[in-house]
Amino acid sequence: MRLLIANGYLIDPSQGVKAGRNLLIEDGRVAGILNYSDDVPEGAEVFDAAGLIVAPGFIDLHVHLREPGQEYKETIATGAAAAVAGGWTSVCAMPNTDPVNDNAAVTRFIIEQAERAQLANVFPIGAITKGSRGEELAEMGEMREAGVVAVSDDGRPVPSAGMMRRAMEYARGFDLPVVDHCEDRSLAADGVMHEGVWSLRLGLRGIPALAEELDAWRDCALAELTGARVHLAHVSTRGAIEAVRRAKERGLSVTCEVTPHHFTLTDEAVEGYDTNTKMNPPLRSRDHVQAILDALSDGTIDAIATDHAPHHADEKALEFDRAPFGITGLETAIGLAFDRLVHRGIIGLDRLVELCSTNPARIFKLEGRGTLRPGAWGDVTILDPNLRWTFDARRSRSKSRNTPFDGWTFQGAAVATIVAGRVLYTHPSLEDRRRAIA
Repeated sequence: MRLLIANGYLIDPSQGVKAGRNLLIEDGRVAGILNYSDDVPEGAEVFDAAGLIVAPGFIDLHVHLREPGQEYKETIATGAAAAVAGGWTSVCAMPNTDPVNDNAAVTRFIIEQAERAQLANVFPIGAITKGSRGEELAEMGEMREAGVVAVSDDGRPVPSAGMMRRAMEYARGFDLPVVDHCEDRSLAADGVMHEGVWSLRLGLRGIPALAEELDAWRDCALAELTGARVHLAHVSTRGAIEAVRRAKERGLSVTCEVTPHHFTLTDEAVEGYDTNTKMNPPLRSRDHVQAILDALSDGTIDAIATDHAPHHADEKALEFDRAPFGITGLETAIGLAFDRLVHRGIIGLDRLVELCSTNPARIFKLEGRGTLRPGAWGDVTILDPNLRWTFDARRSRSKSRNTPFDGWTFQGAAVATIVAGRVLYTHPSLEDRRRAIA
């Protein structure tokens, strides 16, 4: 099977490629980068990408697919369908399922379900501790052999510095990055939004920025002590970003990600008590959002991840205090990145590809991903920076609709998603212009 992506503008930071070129994929792998003038290989299907950006497949380091155990919210198949509709060729699934992914059997189940779906690649993340209870280390070696690419107790922060130290030392032996949701629960307590002026105005219990920052500094210190690879999930505060910046200056193996909702919305969005503005970490104040934008621009932040967290409508229909944290994000992330970052001059297109593809592949050591080098997997995200479109949550591929971005109009989108040379999604705007030549 041959696919020629023709007439596009290739951006591949892994090779320093920024040029008008054709891309040839054979049998699921990149066969080569060709000139426009080169002959069309015999028997190749041609995808016309004229006027579009061709990038190595985007990789989301942080999603919650809910299966096994909470299939009423999302399944691996529906989550993977939402991923390709949003331009993501690969997603990394957090372990807070039921049962928790703390053993090889659950890891294998997730991989098998993803293979059945035949949509986005799904890379499982195993739990740090058994049941994510923070008491006893999980069998990381067995999970590594079964296919996990990292370990995390996301959603249930590891409360003890001693346990986190042992986890880092153990994970280092298996070359697994440790992903932490930084939150000191003794400070966060029962908070439901950012602690500040707006929590006081709305009469809601606040989560101080310090709750995230203390754990961020702790993890960076432990990374230096243990030599482990540490990745901080969904950083949202100025202090947490500063902890990462200082760690990088010292040459530590510390990386971090940020979500689109944290660089787009502030805690003022909670004013209407819409539970689709309730997430953890919470939406922060304007000064923290500005710190995120600065860190995206200066290179401190390594990746954009969605923290896609589907919930049933009945759960989100509860009072703000009682509703669960989290929103969906796979189908709106790239639109938000274009709208809020690229078109406002905060980052360029090559930096966007770096944040969504090159760096995520490097952080989790996903072999043959995040690049268009010959021999790499034929995973490709095709972008139209200028397409204007409106997100309609009713048409989402996800099982859940808990998003604050329903009805938002964006400029810029992923218009085609290709996994191992298979075109799995095309935006309606492409249907009239796309052609195939046998």
